[in-house]
This record gives sequence, C-alpha cells and structure tokens, in this order.
Amino acid sequence: MVRKDTRASAGTPALAALVAAGVVHTAHAYTHDPASDLGYGLEAAHLLGFPPEQVFKTLVADVEGTLTVAVVPVTGRLDLKALAQAVGAKRAAMADPRAAERATGYVVGGISPLGQRTALRTVVDESVWLFDTVLVSGGRRGLDVELAPDALVALTGAVVAAVAAD
Repeated sequence: MVRKDTRASAGTPALAALVAAGVVHTAHAYTHDPASDLGYGLEAAHLLGFPPEQVFKTLVADVEGTLTVAVVPVTGRLDLKALAQAVGAKRAAMADPRAAERATGYVVGGISPLGQRTALRTVVDESVWLFDTVLVSGGRRGLDVELAPDALVALTGAVVAAVAAD
C-alpha cells in the first residue's frame, strides 16, 4: 500500500525540521514489509515508483571515533575510505547500529539525515546533483521524504563528495 502525504507534518523529527525550516517537501508513506529481501531503500523505491538512483539511504559510520552520516543512493554501497577522506580522516568503519540509533534518535531502517537527536557530521554523495528532487528517510520505516538536493545539503550542513561505490 502506498500513500502520498503532502501535509505539513507527519509526526517525525525529520518532518518537523523540514517544516520549521520552511523547506518544500513531500512525504511519501508506504507499508514496509518486514519479510522483504530488497532492503529498506530498494523497497521504498519499488513501492513508491521512483528510480532507485533517486532514493538515498542514510548510513552511520564511525570515522576515527566520530559518528558521521553518509547519504548514498540505495543502488550502491558506501565507500568507507572515500568517506574518511571527505572529512579529512584516514579510517572509517560502519557504526554499531545501537550507537547509531542512540545518537540519531531513529531506528535502523528509518534513520534520517534530518532532525537527528544529535546533529551528526554529514556527507552526501555527489550523485545527489543529478536529480531535481531526491528521497531520503522521513524518520521511520515506511516513510520517505522528497526534497530538493540543495535543501538536503543546506539543512544537514553536508559536505558533498564521491562516497558511493557501485
């Protein structure tokens, strides 16, 4: 089941942050299937009818002791070495999921780059500029938010760099 929600707020900190900043966006809700083997991002792209390259996933990495968010297309994977270089570090590893949940205030599969409990340093893959709008998690499983790439970068204070690998 897919619903398109254009209301100003749907009750997540991510959407509240967008409303507070006056950012034009569209919330897209869908029914997440826990049995799906697609992964959260590919499932969202499929159910919402968007090209998977336009849907981005939010990953949390530990970059030399600092939790850092990487936003990359759901069709690829995060290049940890490129992420470290983008923030002037030497090493990065995927963060412990529980640490990511505690820091962001979201659950894995619903971690948004927006409205985090603790605003984490963020790097967005440069492919974000290929689209007029992109989709990222809206702050819970089954909710994505569509917004302009420059709004995503501005609201998160992100560095834009090539951090996705095929």
